[in-house]
Amino acid sequence: MRSALKVFVETAINDSFFIDRLDNCNIDTELPGRLSYHRILLVENGSGTLIVDETTFGIEGQKVFLLAKGQIYAFKGPSIVTGYVLCFGDCFWEKAPSSASNCKAVLFNNAAANQCLHLNSTEINELTFLFQILRDDYKKPRYTHQLDAMAAYLKVIMIKLANVRMTEESAFDSQDYILYRDFMELLSAKYKDHHEVSDYAAMLGITPRRLSEICKRCSNHTAKGIINGQIVAEAKRTLQFSSITVKEIAYQLSFSTPEQFSHFFKKNTHFSPAEYRDHFLSIGTQ
Repeated sequence: MRSALKVFVETAINDSFFIDRLDNCNIDTELPGRLSYHRILLVENGSGTLIVDETTFGIEGQKVFLLAKGQIYAFKGPSIVTGYVLCFGDCFWEKAPSSASNCKAVLFNNAAANQCLHLNSTEINELTFLFQILRDDYKKPRYTHQLDAMAAYLKVIMIKLANVRMTEESAFDSQDYILYRDFMELLSAKYKDHHEVSDYAAMLGITPRRLSEICKRCSNHTAKGIINGQIVAEAKRTLQFSSITVKEIAYQLSFSTPEQFSHFFKKNTHFSPAEYRDHFLSIGTQ
């Protein structure tokens, strides 16, 4: 069996949390990186290119990039960034007050839809201020309940970012948005085992049609499209950066047979799993 494409896996960080200031920092990754933590990159000024999974973004001022755990990223150098980088794990996020959980679900559970947020002058100033406070606290000598305090700051940042996301969407009923956030949180936890809109609708106590209408209104995607996108994204990352068989991937994602998984994957990507893997392996040997 051919080896998987080489990828740098993010190393462990203390307390599953890290934040730092970047001042005209030249970032150039020799290998693609697979994230072990969620990452927020706040760009005050910058230039260059960031590739996340298979999507390319230009780096420039007044942007926020949201990268979810498990995603593959690379900076196409030279990339220059002034701003902040913040990394956090789920175990650190659990310290944040529960009232912000849905904000994290909306932003990171469907990361591809929220990968890059554009900020206006007020938003960039507010977020820069919050990141600075959080970094200053992170750099202090350890004190009692310091992690809880930092988690509270992170909660405020997440709420602010969720509000930025909302302003980029069409107006919709707040109750619908709450249901949409609940759906995204459920999907993050259960997508490997539950593939049908009806499954999630039942968990939320609404009809499949209503769930699809809510998703279309809040994200411009159908519920089925969001579910399939989550499954396809995980399948793509596994095919690219692991050497486990298509059969094993199929069973990890709760498909009845490898053939069923292959049919699903080709329908959504126009490639068979083997063709998709070979494509990326060939890139890595060029």
